[in-house]
Parts: sequence; structure tokens; C-alpha cells
Amino acid sequence: MATPTRGRPRKFDRDAALDKALRLFWQQGYEATSISDLTSALGIGAPSLYAAFGDKQKLFNESIAVYGANYAGFAERALAEEPTARAAMARTLREAAVEYTKPGQPGGCMVISAGLNTTNTEVAAALEQMRTANVDAFAARIRTDIDTGLLPADTDAAVLARYIGTVMQGMSQGARDGARCSELQQVAELALRAWPEDTPVDR
Repeated sequence: MATPTRGRPRKFDRDAALDKALRLFWQQGYEATSISDLTSALGIGAPSLYAAFGDKQKLFNESIAVYGANYAGFAERALAEEPTARAAMARTLREAAVEYTKPGQPGGCMVISAGLNTTNTEVAAALEQMRTANVDAFAARIRTDIDTGLLPADTDAAVLARYIGTVMQGMSQGARDGARCSELQQVAELALRAWPEDTPVDR
């Protein structure tokens, strides 16, 4: 009598599992997401999770890197592609309204929201560093326009960049609280009115 053969085990899709973990951290935050939540979402046991990703913090670190590459590149692209700082900031804010409210994914920005209320100082510091790096990139682009005369010489690049970053953080929280894309787009347009008056119009 022939011995029944076992079906081949389904191959573990690491990238798909990582995206599920990413979305869970994005939705709930680092602190509120438990190992039980992760194993349930990924459909694997705790030993398999540890074998594939290490501990919770290592999984989060990998998730935030994937988030930056797959979901949060719009600001970096705007800085690289737009001809002026104002055009780059305008595009960034307008696209943030769309990205933060996109159907099928958690609201807001993971880098802004995932570390709220965490007691893990390493996670909090890493996310703060990422947010600071974004503001620093904004400031560098603004300084370029100051140096080339596209912005007034007395423009405070650091403060203007911080202003844009603060608006983005508010938009992120607004999206998590249920604000619609159209509302956040209006917020973006209002924010741009604070830009120095003699800046060239968007191209």
C-alpha cells in the first residue's frame, strides 16, 4: 500500500510578512504592538518570528527602513526634482495630504506616530533622528535658494524648515484622527502662505 506523501510546506514570504509587521507598527505604534499581535498578523509562531527577524526591536528597525523606502520617499523626490525650495516644499505638503490619507494603508506617517508613548529609548531616538534628518534636508534646500538669491538673505532656513516639518506632523495626526485628503490639502495651501513673499511662484 502506497504511503501518502505530505504536501510541500508553503514557502515563507519574508517580504510579505515584513510588510504586515510594518503596517501593524504603523497603525498601533511600537509600544502597543505585542509579539502576540505580530505572530497573529504574520501567521507564524513566536519561534519562527524570532528566527526570521530577531527580536521585536530588530523587526521594527527593519520595518521602518522598508517604510522609508516604499512609503515615505515623496519628500526626498520632491527635494531632488523641483527647481526651487518653495516648489519642493509645496509638492511635499500636497503629496503628504494624499499619502497620509491613502486608502488601504494606516493613516499618517509611521516615522511620526510609531514612537508615541514608547519607553524604548533606542526606538524613540532613532525615529527622532529620522524626523530631524528630514528637517535638516529641508533647511539645506532652503539655504541653497538663499545663497542663489531666490529667497531673501534674512530668511531663517532652520526655522522655515522646522515650520514645514511641524505642519507635516500636524497633518499626520490629523489623518490619524480622520481628516480627509481634501481638508489636509487645504491645510497645505494655508501653510504655504507663510513662505517669504518674494519667492518665485511654483513652476
